[in-house]
Amino acid sequence: MSTVEESQSANSQQFAVAEEEEGIRLDKLLAQRIDTLSRARIQALIRSGNVTGPGDNAGAADGSYRVKAGDTFTVTLPPPAPAEPQGEKLDLDVVYEDDDVIVIDKPGDMVVHPAPGHADGTLVNALIAHCGDSLSGIGGVRRPGIVHRLDKGTSGLLVVAKHDQAHQGLADQFAAHGEDGRMHRAYLALVWGTPLRPRDTIEARLGRSQSNRTKIAVVRGESGRHAVTHYERVHTFATQAGPVTLLRVMLETGRTHQIRVHLAHVGHPVLGDIVYGSGFKAKAARLGEEAQEALAALDRQALHAAELGFEHPVSGEALMFESEPPEDFQRLLDALERDQKD
Repeated sequence: MSTVEESQSANSQQFAVAEEEEGIRLDKLLAQRIDTLSRARIQALIRSGNVTGPGDNAGAADGSYRVKAGDTFTVTLPPPAPAEPQGEKLDLDVVYEDDDVIVIDKPGDMVVHPAPGHADGTLVNALIAHCGDSLSGIGGVRRPGIVHRLDKGTSGLLVVAKHDQAHQGLADQFAAHGEDGRMHRAYLALVWGTPLRPRDTIEARLGRSQSNRTKIAVVRGESGRHAVTHYERVHTFATQAGPVTLLRVMLETGRTHQIRVHLAHVGHPVLGDIVYGSGFKAKAARLGEEAQEALAALDRQALHAAELGFEHPVSGEALMFESEPPEDFQRLLDALERDQKD
C-alpha cells in the first residue's frame, strides 16, 4: 500500500507510490487514495496545476502518467470558487440535513436549477443561501450537488449533496436506478381513466419528439433511451367527468418527463399536465364545479414525489423519507372524492 502523509496545510496531502502501485495511471491512483474526490475532479486538479510530481514535476500535468515506485505527489485543494448562481433567502421545507446531504420537500411551483427564463428563485439559489459554508464545493465550486431533478410542477422529496464524496455516492445510486436495493423512489399521480390492471409496468423507449424538440416522446425501434415505469392503483374516483385514478408510481429508470410521458402513452395522462395531457381539457370541463376549481388552483401536473429512500453516501446508513401530498394536491383529492356521479 502507498503511504499517505498530511502536509502542514489542511488542504494539502502528499502521496508516496509503493512498489505494487507502479504502472498505475496517476489520475486513477489519486482517485483511489482520495475517496472524497471523483476521478473527474482529480483530473481537473492535475490540469490546473494543483498536483505536483517528483523531481521536475514530471507527469504532474498529465493524468495518464504511469507512476513509478518512490514517486511522491502533492495534491492541493484550492478554496471553493464562489457560487454561481448567487444564493437567495427563500423558504425551504428541510426534511433532513447533516454535513453531507440535505433532503428537501420541494413545492410544485419551484424550479430546481437556473435555466433560461428561470435565472433566480430556484431551489439551487435557495440551497446556496441556506447551506452557506457547509457547501464545501462540487467540482471546486461552492454549490449544491443536484443528482436528480423534479420537473417544475412536480412537488415532493429531493436529496442534494453538499460535497464531492456525497455527490459521487448519490450519483452511483441513482445510476443503478434501485437495482442494487439502495435507492427507492415512489410518486403519487392522479390520472384520467382507470388502468385495466391493478398493477402493471410500462416499458417504452423515450427520446426527443421529432415534431416538438421541447417535448419527450415514446420512440420506436432502438432509438431513444430505455425507460421502465411501474405503477399500482391506489383509488378510483367515479367523477362526473368519468373515472380519475390515484396511482402509486415507481421508477426503474429516471428519464426526463418519464412518468408523464409513459402514462400519457398508455392513455392515462396526469391531471393538469398541459404538455402531455392537453387533449383532456374537455374532460376537465365536465368535472363538478368544486373539482374544476381545485384543478385550476393546482395549476400544474398532479404529480408528487412521496417516497425517497437511499443509502447515506458517507455513513452507509439506510435512510427513508415520506411526504404527504401538499395542500393544493390534497384539496384536489378531497374535491374528487365529493365529485361523484349522480
